[in-house]
Amino acid sequence: MNETHASSPRAEPFSAAQAVAAGVDFSELRLGAQGLFWNEYRPADAACRIWHWQHNQARCLTPKGFSVSSRVYEYGGGAFCLSDDGLVFVNDADQQLYRQSVQGEMPTALTAGECRYGDLQFAAGQVLAVEEHQDRHRLVAIALADGSRQLLAEGADFYAAPTLSTDGQRLAWIEWDRPHQPWTATRLMVAERLANGLWSAPRCLAGNDTQEALQQPRFDASGRLYALTDRGGFWQPWGESADGLQPLPSAAADHAPAPWQLGGCSWLPLGGEAWLASWTEAGFGRLGLRRQDGTQQDLSGNYSRFRSLAMDQQFIYCIAASPVSPSAVIAIDRHSQQVQVLAGGVSPLPAEQISLPQTLNYPSGQDQAHGFFYPAMDNAASPPLVVFIHGGPTSACYPILDPRIQYWTQRGFAVADLNYRGSTGYGRAYRQALHLRWGEVDVQDACAVVEYLAHQGLIDRSRAFIRGGSAGGYTTLCALAFADVFRAGASLYGVSDPLGLTRTTHKFEGDYLDWLIGDPEQDAERYRARTPLLHAGNIRVPVIFFQGELDAVVVPEQTRDMLKALTDNGIAAQAHYYPDERHGFRKASNQAHALEQEWLFYRKVMQGLD
Repeated sequence: MNETHASSPRAEPFSAAQAVAAGVDFSELRLGAQGLFWNEYRPADAACRIWHWQHNQARCLTPKGFSVSSRVYEYGGGAFCLSDDGLVFVNDADQQLYRQSVQGEMPTALTAGECRYGDLQFAAGQVLAVEEHQDRHRLVAIALADGSRQLLAEGADFYAAPTLSTDGQRLAWIEWDRPHQPWTATRLMVAERLANGLWSAPRCLAGNDTQEALQQPRFDASGRLYALTDRGGFWQPWGESADGLQPLPSAAADHAPAPWQLGGCSWLPLGGEAWLASWTEAGFGRLGLRRQDGTQQDLSGNYSRFRSLAMDQQFIYCIAASPVSPSAVIAIDRHSQQVQVLAGGVSPLPAEQISLPQTLNYPSGQDQAHGFFYPAMDNAASPPLVVFIHGGPTSACYPILDPRIQYWTQRGFAVADLNYRGSTGYGRAYRQALHLRWGEVDVQDACAVVEYLAHQGLIDRSRAFIRGGSAGGYTTLCALAFADVFRAGASLYGVSDPLGLTRTTHKFEGDYLDWLIGDPEQDAERYRARTPLLHAGNIRVPVIFFQGELDAVVVPEQTRDMLKALTDNGIAAQAHYYPDERHGFRKASNQAHALEQEWLFYRKVMQGLD
């Protein structure tokens, strides 16, 4: 790391290292005949490993030297699947497929070469996968027996969610073309198996008019196809019929987040109009089971976010979190609704020391914005405020126990965690509100929350800070350049030059800036008006930067250029570079260092305000 170190902080009851260590996370729950499996990330070793739950006991299957993670589309997802005799996974180091049995022996390579793989599904002796070779993407099937490769689909710019019907006769997937993103316009495709074992020419079942985004196709046991589509205003389950897709009875709410990563599972069709699904109401997650008779069972309990759903005759399994417990793998008894925590879910703080999220619905311009407010835990009358801006920007924050937020509330800061306009979880119209207005409406929402909370007497508006990573870093820098609201800010691998990003970013986001701001040539003036680097002279408050040197999404030169522009103007800016990090920090020591340095930075700023 290359930085200037501040003085050591005084001893605190909840350190940055403790906050980071509590950040164990889980993904990609898979259920099979040999038990339950999940991918587990632990900051201490910065690796993702598969765990196996069977006979009321969990054990790690991934040996040292391996980490289960895909980098397809840079954001990855769907990094392992279950096979007949074990599992197949993507190894982070080489992005190749490896086989392993549940006995936990050393994995053996199934593929070799320069391709990357993701969104793995196993069916009929083959691993279905999204294959990426440089900027070309296709769907393939890799035979488990000998690693031979069969091409399933190509020609579209992007693919996701290959899934096979139970009888093996129908193949469905999601595809989309540039300039669209998977949350703006996609197509649901279907192919039929021919007598010679090959596949028919695919047909588009939905999404031809580019006015809907579909995701998570699923077959039920009878072979009927379903998917989530937002054509009704929210991502809701629809089922195949003679007249095309028809809506299933469901809440007018998003039943999935934006599919930044492959392999998500937020719902399961059970045949007819029955389903198991999670959805979002006022930012809080719900979990429900709709039966064939039309009755619905609420399984939410005390949890507020649900991911990676699976079920058998006795249990419903998922990854869940609540305002007082971090992510955990849980099993819910379908009859008694009793919850068993299989892994994780241990709070690093006593319940009385946890700041609980309060729903924020506040005016911003002529519209409403959303988020969550976390009061400071020192009971100060007018505490300082840290505004959290999530990345994406088409993403979301959730009302769950985040140790990093608690790190701030333990130190006397209130926190506003925003789902600004453009975030997911509030329907397609709210998500589309960011179209061509990135750097405007998000900044307006970030500034408006300070005024709103100050008017409520909940914070001290003169000590408001703003922070964000990636796209959230862009909003942070725009807020500092174009408004006089915040006393300092932190950009974690944030965008400072959108035009520069268009020249260096990867294919998945190659046209994202066109949607967010406009055509770089036709709307050049709009880009200039919303480029923090070109308006660095407007920033009159301190800024701290954190940047991974291996970042391929927001390249380090962006941070260096912005830092130089500020320091040349005499602004108290500093940067911390991490030579072993990519886009988003994974190593515990780096995460803790960044969190602690940010706090020290704000503390120094406040000392100057006193």
